[in-house]
Amino acid sequence: MNQRVMTSELAMEWENQYGAHNYHPLPVVLDKGEGVYVWDVEGKRYLDFLSAYSAVNQGHCHPRILKAFIEQAQKLTLTSRAFYNSKLGEYEKYITEFFGYDKVLPMNTGVEGGETAVKLARKWGYTVKGIPDNEAQMVFVDGNFWGRTLAAISSSNDPSSYAGFGPYMSGYLRIPYNDLSALEEVLKNNPNVAGFMFEPIQGEAGVVVPHEGYLKGVRELCTRYNVLMIADEVQTGLSRTGKMLACDHEEVKPDILILGKALSGGTMPVSAVLANDEIMLTIKPGEHGSTYGGNPLACAVAMEALQVLKDEKMSENANELGNQFRQAMEDLKSKTDKIVLVRGRGLLNAIVINDHEDSHEAWDICVKMAELGLLAKPTHGNIIRFAPPLCITAEQMKDAIAIIEKAILG
Repeated sequence: MNQRVMTSELAMEWENQYGAHNYHPLPVVLDKGEGVYVWDVEGKRYLDFLSAYSAVNQGHCHPRILKAFIEQAQKLTLTSRAFYNSKLGEYEKYITEFFGYDKVLPMNTGVEGGETAVKLARKWGYTVKGIPDNEAQMVFVDGNFWGRTLAAISSSNDPSSYAGFGPYMSGYLRIPYNDLSALEEVLKNNPNVAGFMFEPIQGEAGVVVPHEGYLKGVRELCTRYNVLMIADEVQTGLSRTGKMLACDHEEVKPDILILGKALSGGTMPVSAVLANDEIMLTIKPGEHGSTYGGNPLACAVAMEALQVLKDEKMSENANELGNQFRQAMEDLKSKTDKIVLVRGRGLLNAIVINDHEDSHEAWDICVKMAELGLLAKPTHGNIIRFAPPLCITAEQMKDAIAIIEKAILG
């Protein structure tokens, strides 16, 4: 095989030639990461303000997480669930005590976590709630995004997710987000609803933060109508919004909690679904699982990733620097008509650009920011999400704000 010096141009050319065309990345080819920074193959340094969609909350290549990864990788990586392994029980005890649930079902990707939650809710609906066979319904919200499987896209109202992939899953209902009246209406009129699955803050929809009291209202309605409250915290969880879980902002506890992304600190796919015995034990051996779910490497990494968040007080840092960031964006908004809205919580934030969804304005701003040394990506055309690693310092945040201002004001 001929050895060629890897350049950004060559890397993009090969991806385009040999890879499926299912992504449209910014024209930056990354080669190295450390903390809040990433470097391209030519050695240019950038502040990462996407964090792999909140999968590297702890920062790129966190030394403690890498140490746990390497030590376990040199000992045992995979057994399947055909046998016990020495790490899984330790991890299950750790994570259930960490979040206050009876049981955890370990999976790999975030969308597997979502699929697991839907299956759990349906099984609970039949065996505990008494819903007639094959009549269980699930309620979702407009603007939801939890992955690309058929089960996930069947809940979507975004044509770019679902168009051309039908037929879709049946038994799904959808209501507006952040609308307690709509939730009560659908639960009151549909006694076969098993679960209501939603994001406490919508990520892919453009960092949509519900009104104060929404989460408490959801909890109260789900309890009243005997429906499982399912919180998809794959993107919002693990300190991202300034609390360990976004649900913690209103001190509510979902019946089923879905975690992923930063559960491994960005080293490998690790997800988890947590619930109490009444729900979790409805699934019996052989009814659900995954070859890689609960592998010893994932277990070692996840425990260290969670401990790092706690030890390094990343929730507190996200809360403090998130407040500073939003204030800076509000100040910037007052200087230009390019920004119409600033929203977010902790270090999950977004600005809405004063243009329509099909415009190139947000993309052009992101390209300009990349040229200046900061990486972010638009969502839904005219929204730019900002989500740096939670280890970011006040000084690094100041540098980032200066770049964003320069890119927008010129």
